[in-house]
Amino acid sequence: MKIGIACPYSWDVPGGVQFHIRDLAEELIGRAHSVSVIAPASEGTEVPDFVEATGAAIPIPYNGSVARLAFGPRVNWQVRKWLQNGDFDVLHVHEPFTPSLAMLALMNAEIPVVATFHTAMDRSKFLSIASPLLVPVLEKTRARIAVSEEARRTAVEHLGGDAYVIPNGVSVDSFTVSGPDPRFAGTPEHPTIGFLGRIDEPRKGLPILAAAVRQVRAAYPGAKFFVAGRGDNDRALEILGEDAQAVTFLGSVSEEDKAALLSSVDIYVAPQTGGESFGIVLIEAMSAGSFVVSSDIPAFQAVLDHGTYGDHFRSEDSDDLARVIINALGEPERRAQTIAAAKERAWRYDWSTVASQILSVYSIAVRTAGRNVEGWGK
Repeated sequence: MKIGIACPYSWDVPGGVQFHIRDLAEELIGRAHSVSVIAPASEGTEVPDFVEATGAAIPIPYNGSVARLAFGPRVNWQVRKWLQNGDFDVLHVHEPFTPSLAMLALMNAEIPVVATFHTAMDRSKFLSIASPLLVPVLEKTRARIAVSEEARRTAVEHLGGDAYVIPNGVSVDSFTVSGPDPRFAGTPEHPTIGFLGRIDEPRKGLPILAAAVRQVRAAYPGAKFFVAGRGDNDRALEILGEDAQAVTFLGSVSEEDKAALLSSVDIYVAPQTGGESFGIVLIEAMSAGSFVVSSDIPAFQAVLDHGTYGDHFRSEDSDDLARVIINALGEPERRAQTIAAAKERAWRYDWSTVASQILSVYSIAVRTAGRNVEGWGK
């Protein structure tokens, strides 16, 4: 089967949607499908052979973050040329209600289209204004996917219709390591706590964790904290004050070091305050064998099954976060049992399962369009 995938966000600034598209494409290619991805990417950016880059994108504030998007006549021409040359059996667009390359692909498509919605939000001024224009365009889609119930709710409330809920995928095996990495491993007297996320993006919650450090250190004076992610850490150091000595800033880390960190720390903390439709990093942590402590935002409660596969604290409450961390550190046997159950649960999100579900939706889109395509069973 020939599959075209349109990525809305710039490939040179990694994010959850780009990783999702990359891993899905690699899984489908591994199953002998032909896949081409079109995405914005600055000149000189290294992209996989299956990615066609359209040039640099423009940073635009979106949903509490900064999205790098490409739009306009030049990009529209590139998208039309890609569609014509690709001769795809199905087009898969991601975040089609974002003014981006993916929206242009949907507008130009004359083949069966599947749309995936990743975003969860309560209110959107853009969507409120643009919905009357977007709904007719989205009617071109033969099938829709939402990565979570929260993402489905957002799509249905703003745009109507419905969507299949298929979660983000994770390559579980890639987070399975031989043993703890001594750089990040702790001891009962010197437990280690990890965080992954942009340092200067407030909704990722680093200030919430920073404000909990002192209380954790009061109970465990030898506790060490590892913070991985891009951004200026000056503000975090300012918040930490004298507790900064217990925190190591790792900056951006490779996939290998991320797996090593997640498999070695005693607790992984996800203090995000909102704007999350899923919780891919929670699945990565579960796959690696971390004990997860997360905020109680709906997307994270869904992944941890309301505390079955990790602990929750009240969102944006640093005192409660400190309490939950301290309690978890004092219960090593319970942590071990939860970790074992969570690792088993993570296989539900492995790409071997998720890609098969997405292929089934492709099949629905093509068949309802009255087409016959070979190779659906792979």
